[in-house]
Amino acid sequence: MSADADGGVMTLHYRLRLEDGTEVLSTFGGNPATLALGRGELAPGLEKCLAHAAPGGSYVFELAPTQAFGERREDLVQSLPRASFAQGLALEVGALIEFSAPDGTRHAGQVRELQVQDVLVDFNHPLAGRHVRFEVEVLAIAR
Repeated sequence: MSADADGGVMTLHYRLRLEDGTEVLSTFGGNPATLALGRGELAPGLEKCLAHAAPGGSYVFELAPTQAFGERREDLVQSLPRASFAQGLALEVGALIEFSAPDGTRHAGQVRELQVQDVLVDFNHPLAGRHVRFEVEVLAIAR
């Protein structure tokens, strides 16, 4: 049984490395991940790599930014008024903050810079613009 068509639930170990070999995330040596394919639990580019994966298979994918987390976009770095943040929220450089869009969707942004009146927030994925190596060991697929 492969992971194509309507998705299903896949149990796997995976590792993400940058092109210089730096490990970003890994489930190897720990508990495997269980993901419902087609539900946005994994970045679309990474999920696409799993479309024809089969239980017991090991795979390595070298992905360009457009295939993984997208190119960095400067229009996704925005200056927001400090007054728009909840009182008591600890604003510090590097903090990840969740925002609600007018349509109800939720987006995460990382604080890049604190200014007197404003906060510079980057809404790019932290791995946007980066080449990644996606290593996968598929343990099981259930429909």
